[in-house]
Amino acid sequence: QVQLVESGGGLVQAGGSLRLACAASGRTISSYRMGWFRQAPGKEREIVAAISWYSSTYYADSVKGRFTISRDNAKNTVYLQMNSLKPEDTAVYYCAAEGLPGRYDHWGQGTRVTVSS
Repeated sequence: QVQLVESGGGLVQAGGSLRLACAASGRTISSYRMGWFRQAPGKEREIVAAISWYSSTYYADSVKGRFTISRDNAKNTVYLQMNSLKPEDTAVYYCAAEGLPGRYDHWGQGTRVTVSS
């Protein structure tokens, strides 16, 4: 079983940057596709970025060019570097592991990101 713990959220002004980290324990995540999701108040959860075990990446259109997902398998950790933050990026950000193909079935507790205008 994989346990995921996110960190790095906080309050930042528009235009600022944050780096989220997702530390995994229980087993190695080197063979997992990993994703970052977010859920804003009153909205459905949406995928933000994903990274495969061979480091192929995917980004939602809303964050392309601003966010970068990366992984450090030696540290069993996945990161989300967020630059040029906008108020609409305000949300709780979740890390998830795709344990079964097409299914993210391991989730962290989330970390809150608030971007002030």
